[in-house]
Amino acid sequence: MASPQHDFPVSWEQLHRDAKALAWRLTEKGPWKQIVAITRGGLVPAAIVARELEVRLVDTVCVSSYDHQDQGEISILKGMDSDGEATLIVDDLVDTGNTAKVVRELLPKAHFATVYAKPAGRPLVDTFVTEVSQDTWIHFPWDLELKFVQPIAAAGSV
Repeated sequence: MASPQHDFPVSWEQLHRDAKALAWRLTEKGPWKQIVAITRGGLVPAAIVARELEVRLVDTVCVSSYDHQDQGEISILKGMDSDGEATLIVDDLVDTGNTAKVVRELLPKAHFATVYAKPAGRPLVDTFVTEVSQDTWIHFPWDLELKFVQPIAAAGSV
C-alpha cells in the first residue's frame, strides 16, 4: 500500500457526531436483533449506534489486519455462529475492503455499516456517512495524543 498523501484527524466529538449520523441513516433499515462491532475500530461507533437505536445485544467479530499504518494479512480471532439475519455490523472504516469481505462471508445476511468509507471498499458496505479519498489516512481519536504541530507553511507543505 502506498504511503497516504492526506491526513484526516478525527476528534472524539466529530466521531460521536458521525456515528450518530450513521444511526440516523440506519433507523429505517431495521429492526435489528443485534449489533456486531468489528474490533477494535468498530467498538466505539457500535456503542454509539447501539445507544441511538436502542439495541441492547452487542457482540463482536474480532479481526486483526492493521498495525498503525499498514494493512497486513487478515486473521479472524473471533467469529460468529450466525448467518447475520437481522444483524447490523458496525465498523469505523472500510478501506481496501479486505476486512469487509471476510466479515461479509461470516455474516452474509447482515447489514454492513461504517462511519467512513474509501472508494476501494465502499461497494462492500450498505450504509456509511463520509467518504474520503483512498490516499487519505484517518487518524482516530484513540490513536492520537495532543502535541504541538508545525503550521502548514512552516512545514513546507503549502
